Amino acid sequence: MRSKLVLAALFFLSTLPIYAQVAPAAKVGGLPLGVGVGLIDFDSSYYYPNLPYWNGRMVGVSAWADYSIFHGFGVTVEGTELFAGKPTPLSLEGQTLYGSGPKEGTIQGGFIYRYHRIFKVRPFVEAMGGEGRIDFPSTDPFYTEETSPLWSAGGGIEYHAWNNFFLRGKYEYQTWKGFRSGTQSLNPSGGTIGVTYYLKGPHRRY
Repeated sequence: MRSKLVLAALFFLSTLPIYAQVAPAAKVGGLPLGVGVGLIDFDSSYYYPNLPYWNGRMVGVSAWADYSIFHGFGVTVEGTELFAGKPTPLSLEGQTLYGSGPKEGTIQGGFIYRYHRIFKVRPFVEAMGGEGRIDFPSTDPFYTEETSPLWSAGGGIEYHAWNNFFLRGKYEYQTWKGFRSGTQSLNPSGGTIGVTYYLKGPHRRY
């Protein structure tokens, strides 16, 4: 399911140059597409039996693609996977646990707005929606993962480091409304540090 969403998002981004031609804009360089990778540190907002007390934080990786359309506005897709820093599941006497330790992944798409660069710094905000997945240990072999629709809002800065590369720092807050059949809401939040590479150089549309 997630692979289909990723393929659909990439196909959508690939068709944007056709429609973007109708919008008059000043453009520097070529295709205004940026791709990036980073490390993430999130409060997973997750608790489940068979896990010892912990602060809920996990670390992982993130990958994104941004396409600028007009006057700083654009579209963005992002996938994340939290998998490290988790506790070791504990089973009570006589229990058998199935599944892996907690892992949390998301795939999202939405809109991004970048303010014009101030010296080498460019602030941005974004709003996205998509799907989240949690894997967890369970005594039920048929219930070791769950998915939920989610919405998120975030913002941060990009710093022009060198040539086509921008360093990125971002904070994001998520809301998962469909977890456990809608009876529980998760609110993961945290930061991303990474780098964005802009194809054919940095781009502006102002």
